[in-house]
Amino acid sequence: MPETLHFLLLPGFSALGCMSAIEPLRVANRFRPDLYRWQLLSMDGAPVLASNGVALNADAAFGEVERADTVFVIAGFEPLARYTRTLGHWLRRQHLGGATIGGIDTGSFVLAEAGLFDPSHTLTLHWEALAAFRERYPRLNATQELFETGERRITCAGGTASIDMMLELIGRRHGADLAATISEQFVVGRIRQHSDRQRLEIAARYGVHNRKLIQVIGAMERHTETPLSSDALAQDVGITRRQLERLFSSILNDTPTRFYMQLRLDRARELLQQTDMTITAICVACGFESPSHFSRSYRARFGASPRNDRQTQR
Repeated sequence: MPETLHFLLLPGFSALGCMSAIEPLRVANRFRPDLYRWQLLSMDGAPVLASNGVALNADAAFGEVERADTVFVIAGFEPLARYTRTLGHWLRRQHLGGATIGGIDTGSFVLAEAGLFDPSHTLTLHWEALAAFRERYPRLNATQELFETGERRITCAGGTASIDMMLELIGRRHGADLAATISEQFVVGRIRQHSDRQRLEIAARYGVHNRKLIQVIGAMERHTETPLSSDALAQDVGITRRQLERLFSSILNDTPTRFYMQLRLDRARELLQQTDMTITAICVACGFESPSHFSRSYRARFGASPRNDRQTQR
């Protein structure tokens, strides 16, 4: 009997994450007929608009499904905007009934809100939403892995990582040879492991190869709430502040202070877009001493105040 998977699409879901999860199932059926079936669900049974503006028709409303074997929640920006207690109850009921529950892209927000994780579970989601998730659920163990599989819980960063996740699941159930055959159909150079990181390494992201500079940028990324001084950053890598400033100037055409500020402002924008945190709370979480300083700096970088930028995004 075919295995049936249900995909619950929330408004603004990632179309890439969704299709990357479904296409491996389609190709699996091409080589071994009737391995999988799938249904698309929505909140009310109506078509759902993805973040790219494309609408997908739903086969049913989630409430019409009495019992599922596997449910994936696929979300995008503002994953909790349409969350309801009814949805949370349905997800918990499915899990208690034996279903495997999964989240793709920011779907982990919905699963966490429904109470399907505790600190003993490991989960992942899209890297851009990771800081917001950790702010909202500080007790939960969220990683930057491509995907995480646990006891009837599966989470994935979305995007093309959905392909890797599905190939892993197909390989476990039907053999690595089938997973490899499917990957070749997608012209995938290799099947990435769950432990592969989502983001490019610092060297690739910023086009830098100086080891000390890479270490400093890494420290900056880890310390946005309580920023480190330039002296402390330099001392950590065994150079003077002046040497650090020369490194940033010669390689990045920037100063350590300005580069660090931009990192913190980028983090603030992620929190503005991904959470309902107050602007004051975001100001504190990103290491700014006062809301007025935060607002001025934010406007200088993005051309709008934090409040106006949040309203525009929504």
